[in-house]
Amino acid sequence: MHEPGSLHQLISHYGYGAVGGIVALESIGVPLPGETMLIFGAIYASTHPDLHIAGVIAAAALGAILGGNVGYWIGREFGYRLLLRYGRYVGLTEIRIKLGQYLFLHHGGKVVFFGRFIAVLRVLAAALAGVNRMDWRSFQIANGAGAVLWSLLFGLGAYSFGTAVFHAAKPLAIALVVVALIIVALVMGYVRAHESELERRAEQELPGPLRPPDRLRHRPH
Repeated sequence: MHEPGSLHQLISHYGYGAVGGIVALESIGVPLPGETMLIFGAIYASTHPDLHIAGVIAAAALGAILGGNVGYWIGREFGYRLLLRYGRYVGLTEIRIKLGQYLFLHHGGKVVFFGRFIAVLRVLAAALAGVNRMDWRSFQIANGAGAVLWSLLFGLGAYSFGTAVFHAAKPLAIALVVVALIIVALVMGYVRAHESELERRAEQELPGPLRPPDRLRHRPH
């Protein structure tokens, strides 16, 4: 399904449904090429009158929003128990889980919004928001804003340059990815450099034994 020919066939046969469906599945947590599908759909719309760019963008945005909500629900209902049971096998000790809770309490909106522009986070951000019981309304704002902006930027960029998107629009895509990666790298670097201090703050704000996310005090983002 990752091959260009397969994506082209999906778009030609299922149109907007293919774009929205693949993007939605990726947003739920399935590792599928949602961004590539959006770009291919936009290029297809630039050369085929049966598909309109507004529909492609709307389908991608709607798929991202709906898929994000499903991913959030899955993370909320099942993610925390899985972390407690298997987290230690991948280095997620209780203090690190608590640190994650602390960071999501303060920066969850940024993770969800900017995660839309980074492949790995685009797959995981919604589920992580659910695991940490991010305030649902705050999640909706960040998820919706990220989905709409992502769909517009990549959809219009690909459509505007048509079949030359991989040459002419590449700087735009690269610039967006670079900015998002820099932000994530800075956050990760800060977390690693100040992990002990952040763990102390997490313990200060969330004292005592590890608590389920629904018993934490959430803040708007």
